[in-house]
Amino acid sequence: MTDHTYSDDCIQILELLRERNNVLLSGPPATGKSRLLGELKRAFVEGSGTGASYRPGAYIPLPDQGATAQPWLPSQDRKDRHVFITAFDQSTHQRDVLRGLVPKIAGAGMPLSFSVSEGILYRAAEHALKPNGAALLIIDEINRGPAVAAFGASIVSLEPDKRLDLEGKPTPTTQSFELLDDGGERIDYALPQHLYIVGAMNQADASVAPLDVAFQRRFAPYRLIPHASVLHEHFGLTSNLAGQLPSQEADSKNVYAALVRAWQKVNERLSLGRGAAFQLGHGALMHADAPADLDGALRYATNCWTLTKAHIDEVFFGDLRGVAETISAGVPGSPFTLTSATFAEQPVLQLSPSGELEPHQVYSALKAIAESP
Repeated sequence: MTDHTYSDDCIQILELLRERNNVLLSGPPATGKSRLLGELKRAFVEGSGTGASYRPGAYIPLPDQGATAQPWLPSQDRKDRHVFITAFDQSTHQRDVLRGLVPKIAGAGMPLSFSVSEGILYRAAEHALKPNGAALLIIDEINRGPAVAAFGASIVSLEPDKRLDLEGKPTPTTQSFELLDDGGERIDYALPQHLYIVGAMNQADASVAPLDVAFQRRFAPYRLIPHASVLHEHFGLTSNLAGQLPSQEADSKNVYAALVRAWQKVNERLSLGRGAAFQLGHGALMHADAPADLDGALRYATNCWTLTKAHIDEVFFGDLRGVAETISAGVPGSPFTLTSATFAEQPVLQLSPSGELEPHQVYSALKAIAESP
């Protein structure tokens, strides 16, 4: 069998799924949620050893020894494994998740008719009800759609003790809910034990409403946080970064050290001003391989700063003092200044420069942020 290696985060989430069936993955933006969801997809299928054994009838007739399922794998004895993936948005409805009436496309002159849809949760549950089936449903951006309305009455059956037993049979604690069958008749339906759900979202998103608390309680929380050590490895920073930065950048390592330290300082201030959930993840500084030459490093850092500044502006929207404090405007060496002007006899704050920094400005800006108290 091919030797697969999975991250600690991936294995811990799969272990949580074994215990709780449902996991809510959250964290600041750019902390690696999308990467982790892709890893979960592979591990859920490959961890059972379903894809790497030889069969006696093959061209090279080696014995079918199979493969040992990983101990952290949910429903590890089941081999018919499938991952269902979707993302929520404001147009997501219950018919997209469970079942519902949808119009059928008819030809010219044909009367309008309806059919019963098969939503992605329903399809995943049906797969998990197969004799050897196990299903993982991944819902990205789960807080960007009306999650409670989309799940409907099925939320009563999400928790492990409210589901069917391991053989698909009802128990005294199983909670069923009404669902339409293929003919449009209402039937009782319950979720199987071998169905697992992972929802993913940014922990704090100013553009969407918070996820319903009662809905969240049915999911085991798993939070990702920004890690400076990931950036140290990405940029090849092995020396002590706590000392004073040089007044002028001499090589790419100076630039990357200033970038990482400024990012850490920005996150400290975002946590203080808005909360830890509003930090910016390490992935924001890892959009490409880091150039080794000085000019390339300055351009790379400038692109990173543009993204970082946009995040700061969003977090402190309408609060220019908060933006100025976060980017160390006015401290020695910083290209940023916060000034006051008068408009219509009212004081107005102005942050300069208002546009993007040039590569020759970025090191001094990062150094000022990194070394400010």
